[in-house]
Amino acid sequence: MFPKPIEKSSRTWQLGYQALLPTVMLLWLAPLLAVALFSIRPDSDFLIGNYWGWPSSFEMIKNYGMVFSSAMPRYIMNSFLITIPTVVGAVTLSCMTGFALGVYKFRGNLLIFFMFIAGNFVPFQILMVPVRDLTLDMGLYNTKTGLVLFHIAFQTGFCTLFMRNFIKALPHELIEAARVEGIAEWRIFWFVVLPLMKPAIAALSVLIFTFIWNDYFWAIVLTQGENAQPVTAGITSFNAQFRAMYHLMSAGSIIAALPPVLMFFLMQKHFIAGLTLGAVK
Repeated sequence: MFPKPIEKSSRTWQLGYQALLPTVMLLWLAPLLAVALFSIRPDSDFLIGNYWGWPSSFEMIKNYGMVFSSAMPRYIMNSFLITIPTVVGAVTLSCMTGFALGVYKFRGNLLIFFMFIAGNFVPFQILMVPVRDLTLDMGLYNTKTGLVLFHIAFQTGFCTLFMRNFIKALPHELIEAARVEGIAEWRIFWFVVLPLMKPAIAALSVLIFTFIWNDYFWAIVLTQGENAQPVTAGITSFNAQFRAMYHLMSAGSIIAALPPVLMFFLMQKHFIAGLTLGAVK
């Protein structure tokens, strides 16, 4: 039923595993390494077709300086102004809905829960035109507010699924004991359940931050221009009229990837604790 531990395999399998592991790691890192290499090449290398050879010169400072002197800082700020409110809004709503659906037993509980998560099963491409028309009718097209509200609406379903299952795994006796003491329901949520949810909140915040920061599809559907577009869509501004400036796009991609990577490493302890809490007794 379970895979055989590599330590219990034959010496041949162990050597093959040890040789294959770094090979797979290099293959997985190859695209990232290529982007990093492109980001320090001069523009002339792309004109003469020198994509994978040794760079004719190293232009790291120049390329990254051109990125920061362009509208890229504005796009990065837009991403923060879109991602952080989305994370706060989606996690806050999911904590309350997860508490209601995970603690209270009432008729229609499963139906309401299904309605929260049903949107996650609908392909985004099908919703592209209706959502765009809705933002136009509401005057929210090409605004950071419209993108934030849309992301909160769609991410709350997944967050509710995550939080509801986490809360249902908590000891229900704690809630019953608080009720016996006559504590109000909102105080039970705030002082009893919410402190126990901190690992789950940290793990979910990292996931949602990464999802929203890396979103490209809705960024180009609902926004345009540097006043509202996040960094994922703003990188395309380095496309010239007849060709793409790959060295600047690569440098911008490296810069855009840093915030979610840094957040993951800063929250790594809480992220792993939130994912594994309840896995063993």
